[in-house]
Amino acid sequence: MKPVVLSWLATAVVATAQESSIGRALTFKADGTLQISILEDLHYGEAPGTFGPTQDALTTNTVRGLLDAESETDLVVINGDTVSRDNLMPNSTEYLDQALLPLIERNLTWAMLFGNHESNSARNPEWVLERSRTWPNSRTRSLVGIRERVGYTNYYLPVYAADCPTGCGCEPELIIWFFDSRGGFKYDQLHDDGRQVDRESWVDPEVVDWFVGERERINAKFGKIIPSLSFVHIPVHAYYALQAGPGIDSQRNPGPNQNLEIGQSARWCANETFSSSCAYGGLDIPFMEAIASTPGLMGVFVAHLHGNSWCSKWTPEVLPDYPVQPLAEGLNLCFGQRTGFGGAYEAARGSRQVLLRKDRLAAGEFETWVRLQTGEVVGNVVVNATYGEDVYPEAPYRESFCEECFAWDDYKPNIPNPV
Repeated sequence: MKPVVLSWLATAVVATAQESSIGRALTFKADGTLQISILEDLHYGEAPGTFGPTQDALTTNTVRGLLDAESETDLVVINGDTVSRDNLMPNSTEYLDQALLPLIERNLTWAMLFGNHESNSARNPEWVLERSRTWPNSRTRSLVGIRERVGYTNYYLPVYAADCPTGCGCEPELIIWFFDSRGGFKYDQLHDDGRQVDRESWVDPEVVDWFVGERERINAKFGKIIPSLSFVHIPVHAYYALQAGPGIDSQRNPGPNQNLEIGQSARWCANETFSSSCAYGGLDIPFMEAIASTPGLMGVFVAHLHGNSWCSKWTPEVLPDYPVQPLAEGLNLCFGQRTGFGGAYEAARGSRQVLLRKDRLAAGEFETWVRLQTGEVVGNVVVNATYGEDVYPEAPYRESFCEECFAWDDYKPNIPNPV
């Protein structure tokens, strides 16, 4: 089956190359809107000898359905864990081709982030990066430092008005930031006992310095604050603090809230050594300080914890004693919706959508909802000045059910499989 898929992809790339959106700037539509579809935690490539191929096919068909239902999508963001780190095959990056197939079929443009599953002892993230940049509609970049050390997908994309298709001579209406939170295991390294070597799981300080410098340079160049969004795979500690402190209100912050877990730098000590004795080393604090102090940053979107899919506004009043404080207007923190059939949990598969209106960017407003694999829309909210006070219908945790999947004797729920 795989050679057929790859052959089809090669044909598709040739057929669509002339229509590729690369070479054109990323722009709002003529009506002033931009819609982003977020795919995350696809986890292709698990158990290639048993249930994996069918599981991957289910994921591909789910993505097709989601993108068909959200036909106004302008940009797809793939927010990490596209290929399972449990797959130790040297050629496992070819699963990326399968993940991209629904996007290529629809001639959609995308930007990719790496998660904690893109790297293991047999897979070099450099291979995944090179493969992800093969396709004409990929906007994935790498802009910071020595990638092996600081991460591979640290970059940003400017978004322009519809009347500036080249981006030349225009100021951007929006900046979309992408950060690599690393994690997983180090390539081509093993402990003496054969165990894989854990890889740092927070945004590197060098990336933080780059972000702050670029943020200030962009704003100075255009003499104004450019509104922005950001994406990162592993949530920063503030997400956990919101859950553990004031909690997540199911009507003001609709969406599943199943995983109460520390995100970046969990099980890392303050001296940057990995140990189960250290619950949290605080190594993501510099990154939190940077995003919390960024004027015009409307929201941060994360993945990684498959049982969570909520948004909440982090303000100084909500976490008054927290060591990092956001600007007075606060910062919106959002989980996406797990999309793939791989990985832990059986949470309903779906895709978080983000709708931006050019004339509402200065007010920091956007709309967001989750499109489920069933076609339903849940958790539809307007993030604006009254967000956090407005009441919405609840969107409780639900699971995906697939009778033909659960008929398999060797199906994944019977196998330990951590996030």
